[in-house]
Amino acid sequence: MNKKLMMMTTVALAAAVALAAPKRKPVAVADEDAPTTGKEAKITIDQFPKLGRQSTLDAPSISGGSTLAQCWTGKPRKWIVLEAKYTTEARCTERLTFAWHVLLDTKTCTNKDKEGAAKLAPYSYFTQTVTYQNIPHGSHAASVCLHPSYLERFGEPKAIGLVMIDANGEVIGGDTVSDIKGIAPHSKFWDDDNIMSAKTSAGNPMIERRQGLLDRSKTIWAMVNPNDYEQVAQ
Repeated sequence: MNKKLMMMTTVALAAAVALAAPKRKPVAVADEDAPTTGKEAKITIDQFPKLGRQSTLDAPSISGGSTLAQCWTGKPRKWIVLEAKYTTEARCTERLTFAWHVLLDTKTCTNKDKEGAAKLAPYSYFTQTVTYQNIPHGSHAASVCLHPSYLERFGEPKAIGLVMIDANGEVIGGDTVSDIKGIAPHSKFWDDDNIMSAKTSAGNPMIERRQGLLDRSKTIWAMVNPNDYEQVAQ
């Protein structure tokens, strides 16, 4: 991490507002639109997404359905698959929105073109919002994915922020995990302009904003453990 970024983020993070950590402290949620069992609805994040290599999985193999001969003949390509487990106590929760914020570290890219990787920003930022609806009582999963080409070119996730929002637009939980020096766990790094607009010693952006983070249901992973995921609102 560039020294200038570390100095700037240290000042910024001192004033950062930490997110609630539902895994350690459950958040009570009064969802006026959702039927309940008579008790206040409770929604908790029980398992947070993994960082680095632990977030990568070999592409699932589903053969057939094509008139083309197989193009890829090497080892299975790895996807970045970010998953969170959460629990709802109400009989039915109308809507829950998960806002994802992800930083990939270019140094960990699997592309052999290291010269090309050196021309990229040190970190790539991705964000995606997914809303689930008609969520029954019990344990569920939320997930977003990045195609193997992103891991190959832009690297592994080294900071992940996840915010959970109820049907009324209120933030009811979330957290941040980070292996990046200068970006503290539990902080909203994506809202900190000193971090997001930081420059390298050469005056180039430290973080490049990119697109491509997808809701799991829009990828091949929709076929894996589909019962863990609720209907995505359109």
